[in-house]
Amino acid sequence: MYEPNPDIEKKEILKRYRNLLRVWSTPKDLEDKRMVRKAFNLAVDAHKDMRRKSGEPYIYHPIDVARIVAGEMGLGTTSIVCALLHDVVEDTDYSLADIRKMFGEKVARIIDGLTKIEEIFDQSSDSLQAENFKKMLLTLSDDVRVILIKLADRLHNMRTLDAMLHEKQLKIASETLYLYAPLAYRLGLYAVKSELEDLSLKYTETEIYDAIKTKLSESKPERQRFINKFIYPIKKALATKGMDFKIIAREKSVHSIWEKMRLKEIPFEEVFDLFAIRIIIDVPVDKEKVECWRVYSTITDYYRPNLDRLRDWISLPKANGYEALHSTVMSNSGKWVEIQIRTNRMHEIAEKGYAAHWKYKSTPDESDSGLDEWLNKIRELIQGEDSNALDFLSDFKLNLFTDEIFVFTPKGDLKNLPYGSTVLDFAYNIHSQIGNTTIGAKVNHNLVPMNSALKSGDQVEVITSRKQLPKEEWLDFVVTSRARSRIKVALKEEKKKHFDSGKELLQKYFVKVNIDPVDSNISDFRKYVHTDSLTELFYRVCTGKIKFKDVKNFSQVNEKVGWFRYISRPFAKSKSTGQITLNETLVEQLAKMSGSLLLGGEVEDLNYHIAKCCNAIPGDDVIGFMMPRARGSIEIHRTNCPVAIQNMSRYGNRMVKTKWRNNESIGFLSGIMIKGIDKRGLVRQISEIISDKHQISIRSFHMDTSEGVTEGLIMVYVHDTKNLNQLIDHLKKIKELRVVKRIDRSKMPVV
Repeated sequence: MYEPNPDIEKKEILKRYRNLLRVWSTPKDLEDKRMVRKAFNLAVDAHKDMRRKSGEPYIYHPIDVARIVAGEMGLGTTSIVCALLHDVVEDTDYSLADIRKMFGEKVARIIDGLTKIEEIFDQSSDSLQAENFKKMLLTLSDDVRVILIKLADRLHNMRTLDAMLHEKQLKIASETLYLYAPLAYRLGLYAVKSELEDLSLKYTETEIYDAIKTKLSESKPERQRFINKFIYPIKKALATKGMDFKIIAREKSVHSIWEKMRLKEIPFEEVFDLFAIRIIIDVPVDKEKVECWRVYSTITDYYRPNLDRLRDWISLPKANGYEALHSTVMSNSGKWVEIQIRTNRMHEIAEKGYAAHWKYKSTPDESDSGLDEWLNKIRELIQGEDSNALDFLSDFKLNLFTDEIFVFTPKGDLKNLPYGSTVLDFAYNIHSQIGNTTIGAKVNHNLVPMNSALKSGDQVEVITSRKQLPKEEWLDFVVTSRARSRIKVALKEEKKKHFDSGKELLQKYFVKVNIDPVDSNISDFRKYVHTDSLTELFYRVCTGKIKFKDVKNFSQVNEKVGWFRYISRPFAKSKSTGQITLNETLVEQLAKMSGSLLLGGEVEDLNYHIAKCCNAIPGDDVIGFMMPRARGSIEIHRTNCPVAIQNMSRYGNRMVKTKWRNNESIGFLSGIMIKGIDKRGLVRQISEIISDKHQISIRSFHMDTSEGVTEGLIMVYVHDTKNLNQLIDHLKKIKELRVVKRIDRSKMPVV
């Protein structure tokens, strides 16, 4: 429990400010120092009566954000001033005009970009988080420092998340994992990205995070002995050649280790690349490439390389500006080791991302790098015609790709695209009109369809036709946000052409079945046929996708619409402006409930369903969402479910605190996947453990055996996670079984 003490707090504020000045490494004159001191004094005064959830003075937060901006990102005076003032306009009596008067237009513009929108619940918006995020990115048009300071703000909030309620921790951690960590990666901030991922895992998968941290700590002495032995001959050889270098062993992040364990379905002990060796050399820029390959040659004198794992990001840097030479070599003890070779310049860009990338431009008008090109694409996406925040968010996520391919135009120009891009993505990358009229392409002189996936090194010549028009199914195979947004705009324009004729035809259908063709009835019919907008509705009517029989069925299903509204319309009352929606009713009922929504028992007037994507059972940490598609039902997910993480990022205002009611009489369907060596009697041994020793009912038992290896899926009814975990632990004791694990319902076959 934090105990306020004004004297101690005053000393701590000054200590943190001095620490900020100490890590501020960029060149500065007296005017810069005066500006930072002025911002500090204003922030201290503005936040003097404010405290954080932990009880600490609020001013700690902006000072620490400024320290991250200065020390960990390498940004300069303007960014430090903005970091110190980033919450002043939002949380205090100072206005943007005050900031502009005291610090100038540039600072005011960045502060405006950092200021959040008012949290007014807008019934037309499904997610305040999406709207906030879009507003923040809008300022990219002016200054990328808005995003960098926002990332520093998020990093400090994640470092101090312990004081928050668990539900708030989950929401912020999920939002961070879904948006902010990929954004940090895309801007080249590897250290920030890794820490954000680790801190998110700490709150979404606490037990897994703690277990991996413990195992890393326990294995560190042995790992250090191996590293010292491995790098000894390399150090000796590089020193003999007179190279100026340093060698660092970098431990992989907890999150990246967990991802490898999860994707490859292996235990911690089988993750071979728990660390990477980083060799950093000090050489002039014009000799960087030659000297990096010279270091690589020296390493291969002692260790055999895996040529499939060689990555040359010096010749072709990543789109976020990252440059390095990566190789994986076999050590003398039979372990693979990853080695990264960089220069000091490359290392600074890798650690500090966009700030360092900009610093190392030789001239202000130097041609755009891949990172600048990406920022231009984001500006284009933000300023596009589609204003729906959630659509924007989905498209924006597509820009945060991690793997890239490099392809060539017929003239030899290089284009970088996300992994999995198709011919159509390439066409839209060149120009919207080329994309809209694409009918195919020649890839390496071979004719291919527009949905063909491209590979690095392909040369692509797009074939177009003036008669071609974008089609809805194109959205199924494009992966870039540029292509998706351009297809959506083209489809919308095409559908608008059918608006009047479709509306006229639908009105004729209505008259035929004695329905008054007024807006309210058309709106009811739109919901009946599940279309998102009137434009879509009239387009489908005009093109014959919605026929007269659909209107006839509608009139028969809903007699009130069929005759009562038509007859009684002159006597109908005007629509009440105080109408209560189903979601509002649920919100009101949930607000009156004490504690959490209890699952597994009767909840009066509230219903819920378990989401099929993660198959939550009692004992799992769960969270509920009042989703628009759920029609009043609360959708229950495990907190570590990828869909839940996305929902917490996009629909944070629809979260419902949820916990299980203890009810052992109910059985919940769960799946167990097994892999192992086949032997006679294995099925009987597994069945005895499940049915006889644990008294658990089996719904289905499916086994396949090939070449002595058996794989199986067992569907069982369990009471809770404790029940399930005890069973899994018991099955793991069968020596022939190599893998025994719970699986999500989304991965289960239909049984």
